[in-house]
Amino acid sequence: MLKWIKRIALIGTALTILVVGAAAALWYSLDLAIEPRADPASTSADLGFASVQQGSRGRILAVVSSADQLADGSKGGYELTELARAYWVFVHNGYAVDIASPQGGEPPMILDDGLVEADYAFVNDAQAQQRLKNSLALSDVDPSLYEAVYFVGGKGSMIDFPGNPEIARIVRDVAPRGVVGAVCHGPAALLGIDIGNGQQLLSGRKLTSFSNAEEHFLSAAPVQRLGFLLEDALTDQASFSEGPMYLDHVVVDDRLVTGQNPWSAWSTAESVITALGHTPADRPRTAEEYSVDLLVIYRADSLAAAFQAKQAMPRTDKRLLAMHAVIAAMQWNLWDAWSLHRLARA
Repeated sequence: MLKWIKRIALIGTALTILVVGAAAALWYSLDLAIEPRADPASTSADLGFASVQQGSRGRILAVVSSADQLADGSKGGYELTELARAYWVFVHNGYAVDIASPQGGEPPMILDDGLVEADYAFVNDAQAQQRLKNSLALSDVDPSLYEAVYFVGGKGSMIDFPGNPEIARIVRDVAPRGVVGAVCHGPAALLGIDIGNGQQLLSGRKLTSFSNAEEHFLSAAPVQRLGFLLEDALTDQASFSEGPMYLDHVVVDDRLVTGQNPWSAWSTAESVITALGHTPADRPRTAEEYSVDLLVIYRADSLAAAFQAKQAMPRTDKRLLAMHAVIAAMQWNLWDAWSLHRLARA
């Protein structure tokens, strides 16, 4: 029996090496080096929003993490993309945006490599950077000034959002009259908030967040890294809705708006605008968003339907499609890996 176990283990190791090697070959065969990238010099003027005068509709508070370390000592912080994209949606829909963090001052940032024009425009905008680098301490926030509060994700939010009394104070003020939004790990802010008379904010509500499947794909030991799994904690208090891994998924429950992951940032922010009673301003969609649309069509329908849809799209992000092909290969979904590779090349 032991000999057979050893043989199976060796076969499994060999197959794993083969699959990883095949995934790498698929990736490099796409010649991604020649794919266009976002211009690092992008500004707000390049974003193409049909903007309303900033501040004419009120103010929104964006909250980011101050935690620079996770439970296991690895890097924490907030996700730039989840702040920047929402910031421009709010600004171009007529809202002034203040940025706050538990400790105030300049919060630690997580910088992804898949930046789009909106992300660079945020980095290049003097006003946005002044607000970010001098973020308000939550204890100094007057929640009555804001029509909505939006909790930005990033793994640092798992450390200093849950059980934060200042977050609870702000949410208790905003929730009865305004909109509460959160994306990715941002919904950690909503855990355990008592809104009065012993009633919990999340009791009977529907929401989403970064899922257990997404956590386990990225980390072999997510509980040790983060302290707990957000999906599990939210499921104990609310009705959790899980979308496909790394695709856009937003849940709107009256004036509670939550998004599953970084690819949900645009939709989450625009759903906040809708929940505030406005039609979101038109804007050019990104190549990344079109690619997410293709992946949704592929999952819900077929490769043929995704091919047909791609022909009608002005642009797509080959890197994102290739990433999903590699993810499929690493999950041993080899047919999906090959199909998504074909979709990326088309």
